[in-house]
Amino acid sequence: MAANALQLGLRSGTTENQKAKKLVYSKVSATFASQFNSQVRMDLHSYLANSDINAIESLYQQYKSNPQSVDSSWQRFFEGFEFQRAEFAPLPGGDRLNGAVSSEVIKEFKVINLINGYRQRGHLFTETNPVRERRKHQPTLALENFGLSDQDLDTVFQAGNEVGLGPAKLRDILAHLNNSYCKHIGIEYMYVRNPERVQWLRERIEAVKKPSFSVEEKKQFLEMASKASLFEQYIHRKFVGAKRFSVEGCEAMVPAMDYMVRLGGDMGVKEFVIGMAHRGRLNVLTNIMGKPQEQVFSEFEGLEFEDSDNFDGDVKYHYGYSNDVTTAGGNQVHLTLCPNPSHLEAVNPVVEGLSRAKIDHYLQSEDKIVPVLVHGDAAIAGQGIVYEVVQMALLDGYRTGGTVHIVTNNQVGFTTNYLDARSSTYCTDVAKTTLCPVFHVNADDVEAVIETMKIALEYRMKFHMDVFIDLLGYRKYGHNEGDEPKFTQPSLYKLIASHPSLREIYMNQLIAEGTIDQAYADSLKSGFEAMLDTKLEIAKSMKMAHVKHFMEETWKGYTKATAEDISTPVKTQFDEKKLKSIATSISTLPSGEKYIAKTAKVFADRLKMIEENKLDWAMGELLAYGTLLEEGHPVRVSGQDVERGTFSHRHAVVKTDEDQEKEIITLNSISPKQAKFTVYNSLLSEYGVLGFDYGYAFGTPHGLTIWEAQFGDFNNGAQIMIDQFISAAEDKWRTMNGITLFLPHGYEGQGSEHSSARLERFLQLCAELNMLVCNPTTPANHFHLIRRQVRASYRKPLVVMTPKKLLRYPKAVSTLQEMAKGQFQEIINDTSVKTKDVNTIVLCSRKVYYYILQQKEKRQTGDDMAVVRLEQLYPLPEEQLRKIIAEFSKAKRILWAQEEPENMGAWTYMLRALRDLNLEVIAPPASASPAAGSPKVHEKRMTAMMDRLFSYSAVKA
Repeated sequence: MAANALQLGLRSGTTENQKAKKLVYSKVSATFASQFNSQVRMDLHSYLANSDINAIESLYQQYKSNPQSVDSSWQRFFEGFEFQRAEFAPLPGGDRLNGAVSSEVIKEFKVINLINGYRQRGHLFTETNPVRERRKHQPTLALENFGLSDQDLDTVFQAGNEVGLGPAKLRDILAHLNNSYCKHIGIEYMYVRNPERVQWLRERIEAVKKPSFSVEEKKQFLEMASKASLFEQYIHRKFVGAKRFSVEGCEAMVPAMDYMVRLGGDMGVKEFVIGMAHRGRLNVLTNIMGKPQEQVFSEFEGLEFEDSDNFDGDVKYHYGYSNDVTTAGGNQVHLTLCPNPSHLEAVNPVVEGLSRAKIDHYLQSEDKIVPVLVHGDAAIAGQGIVYEVVQMALLDGYRTGGTVHIVTNNQVGFTTNYLDARSSTYCTDVAKTTLCPVFHVNADDVEAVIETMKIALEYRMKFHMDVFIDLLGYRKYGHNEGDEPKFTQPSLYKLIASHPSLREIYMNQLIAEGTIDQAYADSLKSGFEAMLDTKLEIAKSMKMAHVKHFMEETWKGYTKATAEDISTPVKTQFDEKKLKSIATSISTLPSGEKYIAKTAKVFADRLKMIEENKLDWAMGELLAYGTLLEEGHPVRVSGQDVERGTFSHRHAVVKTDEDQEKEIITLNSISPKQAKFTVYNSLLSEYGVLGFDYGYAFGTPHGLTIWEAQFGDFNNGAQIMIDQFISAAEDKWRTMNGITLFLPHGYEGQGSEHSSARLERFLQLCAELNMLVCNPTTPANHFHLIRRQVRASYRKPLVVMTPKKLLRYPKAVSTLQEMAKGQFQEIINDTSVKTKDVNTIVLCSRKVYYYILQQKEKRQTGDDMAVVRLEQLYPLPEEQLRKIIAEFSKAKRILWAQEEPENMGAWTYMLRALRDLNLEVIAPPASASPAAGSPKVHEKRMTAMMDRLFSYSAVKA
């Protein structure tokens, strides 16, 4: 713009002057044009971009006094101006900034200002609402708001060069701007700070020759629009009153997604992973994903599920699906639609995580996969998970190369008007967080929607950034088809009632332009409806509804676990010699580098542990990773501060000294054949990051995927993921997932937010073998637990209450032999006592066990107590437990001891599971808060608890 503005500043009406000034322009622009374009174009605060001629005069006078006092872009502008004066002064026409600026120059700046007005605010004045007038915004783009008038309409302005017209009349510039920015497509992009991206978008938006579609393409668009509309109408007739969450009013999404898949295939895209809520989902399943219509119709019939005794299933508009489709161009593209709950936008991070797993494990390129998220207008504006996922887009551990976001904008959320649903101008304003362009499109204009999708997908593929399409339409019925929308939006629904369908609008458009005739459109309709009739008859003959894993091919070879499978020991042993070699390898820092002294000591201490054969918790964990990597299983650890570990125990990533800060990951230096270890400090998010890692685990059945909370307490920030996906997905959608949660848990007087991972909540969610909940007490058992998670033939979510104090507790150590030769122990019996002497059995889990031992030694009592550790709480190894209890035949009582308050922890779960054993509880009193904030109060409560526990002992040690 500044180079063009320089040309404008030299403008005059004489041929002689034009020649002279063109020479000046060519000389100066060769030196400064690229800097002008990159600096001034992007500087929305520059006076040139929002020109005020008095301000320019003032700046020029300031420049003459002190060139350094003005912005560098203005320095260069005025240098060019002075160059012109020196080479050609006095020029014919006598143009001057100081006191004699021609009216023509002033008008040129005003036209430039007008052009920028359209670029920045044209989206506010579009014809994108298909059913009612848009809100009014001030100031408008009227000429008088830019110091221009109708009298200027036939004046030729050099500013036409700025929009690709060359010197042009103002009326032609205005018409071009209106067609580019204020018709059925509006775009927000001027906040983008990258000049290349801005220029790329501008070239397509302001193109003088707009893209046109062939007759065959238009017929394809009509076919998809017809399928979208007719499918909804068919279900409406055949299943009266049934919920389907129709896409009518935003049907253009279907031909747009069809075009996206075809265009993507031509561009080399191999996969699309899609996440969307219920609205329009059945349409996408049949018309995009290729799910047989009879399967969808059978779900409307309400058939019983196969294996319904062990499978609850879900509503039809929540299921996922995968399929290979062949595009018109002959490209095979794999499509995946992730299952989702009713919790809007919750599926978004799952889609991103699954996409990343595919990139990491076999696609090896962001160009070969595109995540697609379909939002509702109320949900994208109101659900915080959207922001969390948008913030992931450019982070190393979470990027997927850009997501195509499509908003089915109904202009209403359930019964809530859009004015009550957000404070922002648009529902898509979250896009500005990462400076992504937003297209606002009239959903009644199929070709405008397709054109937008083309630009959006090309943008994503070129720049690997997110892009948003706001498909402005309406919702034909209420929130569901049984709802009455006129209760809350009577005026809007009066307009919608008489509004034609997308098929009717586009059909009439194509007939009017001679592309098709009525007979062609009628044949499309009759043929499609006849096919649906056939599919419906097939559905009526079906006896049972069948639901399969939405990623069946990926999960071949993994079986649904039975109780016997889970109780059968998994071989987790590892050759001792190789284990020691791995231990040494991952504990040895590369030579030739400088390290922080404390870091060097950590690794020296680890080598010492190996020699002394006393391995702490971190070594147990890291060795589990190392052995899995050596066996070919990739390992990913993600979460807040996980590279070092919240409690500085892991040090999976080592930084060299402050001069270099080079990153070293010793787990990736075990052997040439090993799998890859990745560890990522996440953004400060629980919901989004756990969702991402859950999705990653869907795409990594052969590997280990861990999400670690900074403190276990913070997992409730991800409660929706835990409730709707982790605990229930297998029962709802017949999916397996091996996500592992590490939740630091332990009462050490650190307060209510740094003590409890809410063990009780996970145990309350446990049923039907849906997940594993463990609380190991030794590094060796932790080692075997981690290895079991990958080496088992099944996959279950694993929730581990991980330690804090025990990370460095002297007694919480294991030997290499215990790791090499052992296996995961669901229960660890007390072998330190004589069974005949035991009158009290104390059942407990992890840290409280060490506290009891400490008190036993301190008090010199308790030899008549057997302290039995439950390492796996769910599924409860009840048969093993009862056998152990039977060994202590003289025991008079069985206690459950826990550090959590009585209304928390595992107590109520154990009481329910072992209700015939008359369990008694030893625990702090019930409390509203999980823990005390004072270490002294905490110690007082624990002392009282131990007093009560040891009151049952009659034997001095």
